[in-house]
Amino acid sequence: MQMQLILLGTQGCHLCEEAEAQLEPLGLAYDYIDIMDDEKLLERFEIDIPVILKRSMDTEEILCWPFDTHSIQQWLHGK
Repeated sequence: MQMQLILLGTQGCHLCEEAEAQLEPLGLAYDYIDIMDDEKLLERFEIDIPVILKRSMDTEEILCWPFDTHSIQQWLHGK
């Protein structure tokens, strides 16, 4: 299974909009999930958004705000 990137945020969150702006220049495919639509995600990440999840077959890694394009690249490459 390939790596899956997911940006967790919610509508009206200016930091979530900034997170999208940091991901955009990287040209990465990612899914966006509004945590307000998922009770478990809301409970887990309500005060931490925006959050990027990196999922593969048997792992899940989390990058919490604050992050920028450079730190996203480092995180994705395991540095």
